[in-house]
Amino acid sequence: MRRLTAAAAQVLHRQGVERTTIADIADAADVPVGNVYYYFKTKDDLVQAALSEHAGHLADLTGELDRLPDPLDRLKALVAGWVDQRDMAARYGCPTGTLAAELDKRSEGGIDVEAGKVIRLLLDWVGHQFRELGRSDADDLAITLVGAYQGMSLLANALRDPEIMTREGARLTRWLDALPTGTPGARHS
Repeated sequence: MRRLTAAAAQVLHRQGVERTTIADIADAADVPVGNVYYYFKTKDDLVQAALSEHAGHLADLTGELDRLPDPLDRLKALVAGWVDQRDMAARYGCPTGTLAAELDKRSEGGIDVEAGKVIRLLLDWVGHQFRELGRSDADDLAITLVGAYQGMSLLANALRDPEIMTREGARLTRWLDALPTGTPGARHS
């Protein structure tokens, strides 16, 4: 089943929900189509699996970043990771952001809300980093940072220009370095 969820996440990111078939997922996972139907009865079930895959990837990523001792270093490493994915972003956009935008256009199922939950996980983690830096406006700063990522990812994709990610990532890193932190001793573990 893990192969199927990974394949669903990959294919849906590259092709979008409407253009993806169950057979596409089966081909990517190298399993018979019947195996896909055994675990996932509908395309929405596959979309939910892909969202779970994205949430798992985000948990793994933030778990790795949490090993860094300083929240500012964690945030800068997050930005560096986004820049490292610039070629993928230029070709397909942000995996969760593009899926959320596409799902919002569909009216049935409420699965669009599920995509928002994955983005909320990222916002919460980023907000926590800013709170550790002693920022009282941590949630607003999280929206700014994640929104900047979504914007640079969208523009890189629309213009098929991965260097947008590079330039904007450098700008975000400079922005992070220039942000004043809270009062000394305000950092929390």
